[in-house]
This record gives sequence, structure tokens and C-alpha cells, in this order.
Amino acid sequence: MKLPLKLPRLKGGTSLWVGGALVGLAITVAIAAPLIAHTDPVLDANLMNAEIPPDAEYWFGTDAQGRDIYSRIVYGSRISLTVGVVSQILNSLIGVTLGLTAGYWGGWWDDVVSGLTNLMLAIPSLVFALAIMAILGPGLVSLLVALGLTAWSYSCRVARAQVLSLKSQGYIQAARILGYGDLRIMFTQVLPNVLGPLIVIATLGMGSAILSEAALSFLGLGIRPPFPSWGSMLSEARDQITTAPWLSVFPGLAIFLTVLGLNLLGDGLRDILDPQSKTRRS
Repeated sequence: MKLPLKLPRLKGGTSLWVGGALVGLAITVAIAAPLIAHTDPVLDANLMNAEIPPDAEYWFGTDAQGRDIYSRIVYGSRISLTVGVVSQILNSLIGVTLGLTAGYWGGWWDDVVSGLTNLMLAIPSLVFALAIMAILGPGLVSLLVALGLTAWSYSCRVARAQVLSLKSQGYIQAARILGYGDLRIMFTQVLPNVLGPLIVIATLGMGSAILSEAALSFLGLGIRPPFPSWGSMLSEARDQITTAPWLSVFPGLAIFLTVLGLNLLGDGLRDILDPQSKTRRS
């Protein structure tokens, strides 16, 4: 009698694979935008085709200028993913550097970094981003700067806590005896051992950055029209939400699926990199 084939258990569970699939789909759409978009998202406007409901030609309908919503969402994925990745890289660089140095050196520098971190945690990062955007003005570069300088407190706090628990370990003492400098120890001995939770924070932070970009664009402080941004598309569609609901449904759905995918991916990575977290939740 032939026994049924047993498939190996996938690490990370459903969250990792569903999240990875959604994120992979978003990345694929962003890369292949020129190939899969039907029209130019900015130049191909025709008032004769304004606010056409979804049909066989215009899958997601058209907006008030007659532009294809599907093509604008496809190209808008490039902006959203760019904002999520670049802003989180900046946040991670700032947070990890401050957290590593504060936890390792301690003293007055630790007090300064801890006070600044508490201040950033006390005030929502979107409020800081609004203030920066009000000074710099709307635009992609201003948006990256605003979001890249306002959400580093979480990675800083986690990095500091990890360093405090690791700096007394034997291999750190051995590195000091071998004559390693402080910076070399921090970035070659300590950092590789704290990357797990920092990767999870970075993944979740990308979803938050995409939501913040959508909020700022909705308020008119993000991407300048007519360039496609999911948030700006929602802002343009708010006056037609009852007469042309597809103008807001599809950009909102794109934001929802992308952020959901990043959150599920981060949750799955946490189960892999910190198995105890899955046990505690069970």
C-alpha cells in the first residue's frame, strides 16, 4: 500500500506566504508598469471619456479627466513602494545607529538618545511629517525626507534594548581583548545578532509609510498632481464618492492590499526570527 506523500510544514505559516504573495504582486506590478498599463497615466487624458464606469476597455473606469484608473494605479504602485522602501531605509539607518551607540556607550549619550526617542514616541510621526511638509512643500523628495526622519524611534528603542542585553556577553569581551574598536564591535559583533527584530520593524514600517504617504497626499501635501499617487487619487475622488465610487474604491483597495501584505509578511517574519513570539500568542 502506497503511503500518501507528506508535504513539509512551511515556516512562517500562512501569514508569511500570503503576505509575501501580496508584496510580490505589488513589486511585480511596479516593475512591469510600462508593460501592463493600458495608457500613459498623465498624458492620455480625454474629457470625452470622463468618469466612465468599469467596463471591458477601462477595467477600473476613468477619472474626471478621462484618464484610465487602472493605469494610474499601476504607476502609482511605483510611488508608494518607493516611499515605503526609501523612507524606511532612512528610518532604520537613523534608529539603528542611535540605538547601537546609546546602548553600547551609555552615559550622557544614552540619556540624550532616550529622551529624544521618548519625545518622538509621545508625538505621532504623522504630526512631525506634516510640519516638515509644510516647510518643504509638496513633492516626492520632500515626502521622503519627512517620512524618513520621523519614524525611527521604534527601531532605535529595540536596537538599544538588544545591545544592553548583549554587550556583556563573552564574545563581546573577547573582541575587546583582541583590540577591536567600539564601532567595529557594534557593527560586526552586535548588529548581526539584533537584525531579526529590526527586519520585522522595517517591514511593518513600510506599510505605515505607505499609509502616511496616502494621508499626506490626500491632504494635498504629498505627490503633486497630475502624477499618480494612490493618496492623491483618493483626494481627487472624494467629491465624486457617490456619483463615481470606482474613483475611490480601486485606489483604496490597492492601499489596503499592499499594507495588508506588508503587515502579514512582517508577522510571518517575526514567527521565523523569534519563535517564542508565536508560542506566546498561541
